[in-house]
Amino acid sequence: MPERIARFKKKIDFLYQERIRIEKLKNYEQKLFLSGYSCIAGLDEAGRGALAGPVVAAAIVIKDLSSFFIADLKDSKKITKNKRELLFELIKKKTSDIGIGIVDSITIDKINILNATILAMKRAIRSLRQYPDFLLIDALKIPRVVTPQMNLIKGEDKSISIAAASIIAKVYRDNLMREYHEKYPSYHFNQHKGYGTRKHLEAIRINGICPIHRKTFRGVI
Repeated sequence: MPERIARFKKKIDFLYQERIRIEKLKNYEQKLFLSGYSCIAGLDEAGRGALAGPVVAAAIVIKDLSSFFIADLKDSKKITKNKRELLFELIKKKTSDIGIGIVDSITIDKINILNATILAMKRAIRSLRQYPDFLLIDALKIPRVVTPQMNLIKGEDKSISIAAASIIAKVYRDNLMREYHEKYPSYHFNQHKGYGTRKHLEAIRINGICPIHRKTFRGVI
């Protein structure tokens, strides 16, 4: 019994601390709502540094900010695969709008990864049901958009919307790379998701490149 009580107390303490952390993550969105903005989208990408596959961007709009709470919501790189997939489903249920933008490896080679990332973000914004009136973006600025925007370095640690977008973009892209694994099993995309691991580089050495490799990236050719 004492062990059960201790575990329960630990869980309560964790949730209390998470409530505090999550409320702090809402600061940018809350200030923007108070300034009159009503549709604030957080944006992040996944796959920018990979050697193969697309770059994927996600745009997330949280309408009911005051009641929004998901424990462990943070930068996708800081949590496990299983936790990311659980959060992915929770975010889909609790956010009001999700947009996804995808740019393939052929386009990445044509326009470079920075421009491809910006293009993916623009596509994510356009795929939202309602066009946002303010953009919170992890690190980047999106040129040639009239919508007001703010770029936040390490935005996943500063904005609840960007943190949610980080999870959605990462899991969505991981799922795409698992599909590519079925098509190109020799490269084990289901394991490294196209990033330049030793196993991936060895597969390129043995098999050469496949159609989804980014031919302008060092390590590919």
